[in-house]
Amino acid sequence: MYDVLIIGAGVIGGMLARELSKYELSVCILEKENDVACGASKANSGIVHGGYDPEPGTLKAQLNTAGIQKLYDTARELNVPIKNNGSMVCAFSEAENGFLEELLNRGNQNGISGLSIISGDEARELEPELSKEVTKALLVPNAGIVCPYELTIAAIGNAMDNAVDLSLNFEVTEIVRDEECFVVSGADMRKFEGKFLINCAGAYSDKIAKLAGDGTFEIIPRCGEYILLDKEEGGLVGHTVFQVPTKEGKGILVTPTVDGNLLTGPTAVAVDTPESTNTTVSGLNKVIELAQKSVPAVDFRQTITSFCGVRASEKNGDFIIEGSKKVEGLINVAAIDSPGLTSAVAIAEYTVEILKSLGIKLELKKNWNGKRTDPHFFRNMNNEEKNEFIKKNPEYGKIVCRCEGVSEGEIRRVIRQNPPAFDVDGVKRRTRSGMGRCQGGFCMPTVIKILAQEHNISMTEVTKRGSGSVLLKGKL
Repeated sequence: MYDVLIIGAGVIGGMLARELSKYELSVCILEKENDVACGASKANSGIVHGGYDPEPGTLKAQLNTAGIQKLYDTARELNVPIKNNGSMVCAFSEAENGFLEELLNRGNQNGISGLSIISGDEARELEPELSKEVTKALLVPNAGIVCPYELTIAAIGNAMDNAVDLSLNFEVTEIVRDEECFVVSGADMRKFEGKFLINCAGAYSDKIAKLAGDGTFEIIPRCGEYILLDKEEGGLVGHTVFQVPTKEGKGILVTPTVDGNLLTGPTAVAVDTPESTNTTVSGLNKVIELAQKSVPAVDFRQTITSFCGVRASEKNGDFIIEGSKKVEGLINVAAIDSPGLTSAVAIAEYTVEILKSLGIKLELKKNWNGKRTDPHFFRNMNNEEKNEFIKKNPEYGKIVCRCEGVSEGEIRRVIRQNPPAFDVDGVKRRTRSGMGRCQGGFCMPTVIKILAQEHNISMTEVTKRGSGSVLLKGKL
């Protein structure tokens, strides 16, 4: 029996697992997919939000403000690329100018320092490609960018290095609360027992809560479509450029990524199910139109890929982080939409405090290690250092992905370390192999071969993203 079971291996579940790994507890993460970071944590804007947007007094406002510096510090401990590039919220009319004043006031109430409103001309001095139609902008110096799936992988990997267990391909079908613990059953007949159960199931968190006996909230899934552009466009803007937000969300942004690409999006449309991750012509056209409203020079002929992520909202518009009033020992961490990524570390600490209030005993480990080796150490070497390293590790001298310069050694390494990559998309998220212009057209066969060798399976058993996505049918 575990002390704590966490359902959901996204960034929230991952950061919570890492926080709990500091203590003498037995912890297991249960995840229905073949890898971690397969929900909203792999398909969002990757923005460190500056704290001006949440309504003062809400849990979102509290944890956004508390979470900003914690996220920067934690990402650096985990060797996850993160950059404090700042953001600006652009207005295009007198009415929108007034709304910037509201955002400034809201940010001040939330305890955010350094915010200022600048003229359109001042904004264009900072961002020369900004539209001439921009009248004013809210400058947000504490904002940043981070890779959300790398952050999730690193947090869960660090938790596993500190004795947390991870069970993949475990789709919860039943939750029973007996006198001593929760018994969580899966579709494959496996069962896990835990004294406390923490629901971090993202867009499925209402369903998990109902299985546990708590039907007090309902998740509204919202899809957001994105377009990712080549690194040739990555230097078009330095800041993350927003437009004045609407009730649907923060609007279409134009931002560099930590890996040097340019990202545009997202839309915000309520959908029927969390599985509604298809891109649409109308959605992508909206992204193009509004991105070019902010930055007319964005060249969408340099598009590499488009994708859609589904985030979990709730009718009251705030995070739900609380011990269940219906089920003893259950904690719901739900409706974590934006700024959930920014708040992730603060959410984890807040949830641990709830656990303490429910009676769990927390004794700090003496040998806890919060550091994680830089997964990109090889690419960060100069040529002389690489040559010396290759002499001892020849696999690093074989380039598999030419677009991103990823070696065989790097691919084998991420298959062996926590959390291991089991499929092609898992390798892609950890190494960027397949994220370049050709989108895996040249490197995928070699990645499949390496996965088969490392996991001692046939190449016909290797999948793109878990069950139902086999890539090869057999030999000719």
